[in-house]
Amino acid sequence: MHLENIVLRNFRNYEELSLDFAPTVNVFLGENAQGKTNLLEAILILALAKSHRTTNDKDFIEWNKDAAKIEGRIMKHGQSVPLELTISGKGKKAKVNHLEQKKLSQYVGNLNVVMFAPEDLSLVKGAPSVRRRFLNMEIGQMQPIYLHDLSVYQRILHQRNQFLKRAQIKKSYDAVMLDILTEQFAEVAVRLTERRDAFIRKLEGYAAPIHHDISRGLETLEIVYQPSVTLTQEGDSIQALIEKMKTIRQREIDRGVTLIGPHRDDSLFYVNGQNVQVFGSQGQQRTTALSIKLAEIDLIHEETNEYPLLLLDDVLSELDDFRQSHLLNAIEGKVQTFVTTTSVSGINHDTLTKAKTYMVEQGHIKKS
Repeated sequence: MHLENIVLRNFRNYEELSLDFAPTVNVFLGENAQGKTNLLEAILILALAKSHRTTNDKDFIEWNKDAAKIEGRIMKHGQSVPLELTISGKGKKAKVNHLEQKKLSQYVGNLNVVMFAPEDLSLVKGAPSVRRRFLNMEIGQMQPIYLHDLSVYQRILHQRNQFLKRAQIKKSYDAVMLDILTEQFAEVAVRLTERRDAFIRKLEGYAAPIHHDISRGLETLEIVYQPSVTLTQEGDSIQALIEKMKTIRQREIDRGVTLIGPHRDDSLFYVNGQNVQVFGSQGQQRTTALSIKLAEIDLIHEETNEYPLLLLDDVLSELDDFRQSHLLNAIEGKVQTFVTTTSVSGINHDTLTKAKTYMVEQGHIKKS
C-alpha cells in the first residue's frame, strides 16, 4: 500500500497544495512552524478521520474559511483508489472511490498508517487515557467493527452516567432501568475488552523480539492489558461484569459516574520484569516506544496483507545512531515512509540519501 498523491484545500496553513509522492521514502525539510507536521497530520486524518493533535475539527480549517478538504489517491492490492474527506462545522464527510460513506467507521481502514512522533514517548510514560486512545485508533483502522462497538459503548456510557448523576441528586432511582443500562453496557464492554486483549497479545508477539534486538539482547519486553474486570475463560465474562457492577452500584450512585469498564482500562509495559513507566530509564522508554511502533507495522501487515504508511514526525533527532539505524533498516524497501526534519545532517543512512526530498516553507512545498 502507498499514497500516490495528496491534495489539500484550506487545511491548516495550506490554502492549496497538490503533491505526488515516491512509493519509498519522502523527506520534508524545513524550519519549525512551517507546516511539516501539518502535512503528516493531513495524511493521518485522511486515513483515520482523526488527528493525533486535537479533537476539535475547527482547528483543521484555515482561518476565515468554511471547510477544509483532504484528497488522496492510494495504491492498494494493485488498484488505485481515491479517498476524500471534507471537514466543516457540521462534521466530516468521507468518500471512497467517489462514493460517500454513511458512517466514518465504514471509511476508516481504507488507508492504514503508523505515526511516530516525539510525543509518542507519552504512550509509555503518559496517562492511561493516552494508551486507551492508542488502542482505539490502532485497532479501529484494522477492524471497523471495533469502531462501531466503541461508538455504541460511548453512547451507552453517556446514558448510564446521566442516569447515575440523576440518581445521585434525587437520592432515588429506577432499579430496573439501571439493570437494563448495565446489561447493555456489559455486552459491548466485554467485546471491546476482548478485542483489546487480543490486540495486545499480538502486538507483544511482534514487539518483544524487536525490543530484544534493539537492546542488543539485554532486555525483554512484556505488554500486559489491564482491564477493570478480568475476563473469564468460561465465556461468562458479560455476567461476571454485571455481577461486579452490582457490588459497586451504590458507590457509582454516590459518585454519579460509571467506575469500571474499558474507559478505565490501561496497558502496562515491563522491561526485564520492571514497569518501564515507573522504573525504566529514558533509553528504555524510547526503545519500548520504538519497538511498539515497528511492531504495529508487522501487525497491520498480518491483518490486512498490506504494509501501512509510516509517518516519522521529527523523531529521528530524538533517537541515537543505533536506534536510528534499526528503524531505517527495518522499513527499507517495504514501507512507504514520510519523514519530517529540520536537517538530515548527522543521519547517515542509505534510506535517506535515496529519498525524494521536499523543502517546506510557510505553507508551501517544493521538491528539493
